[in-house]
Amino acid sequence: MKLGIILQSKNPEHAWNALRLAITARKAEHAVRFFLLNEGVEIQGLSDVDPFDVATKLNEFTALHGQVSACGTCLKNRSMQETNACPVATMTDLLHLIEESDKVLVFG
Repeated sequence: MKLGIILQSKNPEHAWNALRLAITARKAEHAVRFFLLNEGVEIQGLSDVDPFDVATKLNEFTALHGQVSACGTCLKNRSMQETNACPVATMTDLLHLIEESDKVLVFG
């Protein structure tokens, strides 16, 4: 299955649960694309705070070859830059994620 996950929250619990699902799906050999939108682009700045180990989960997901991208406009609105682990994406990229996914879930 091809799973698209859109995270639009910087709430640690939302991010943590979205990543837990993404990791579980990757371990089950599903293709997973994770798109950061709105304040979700701030996920890389979230520290591990008991019990929500967001940074650790994000690293685990990318280590499993999960794809992460972030809305370029959302990054720009927050004066943030893309990273190697999380490249800039556009609304066209989000549209392709939706079109190509069997299921799309939105967290936040």
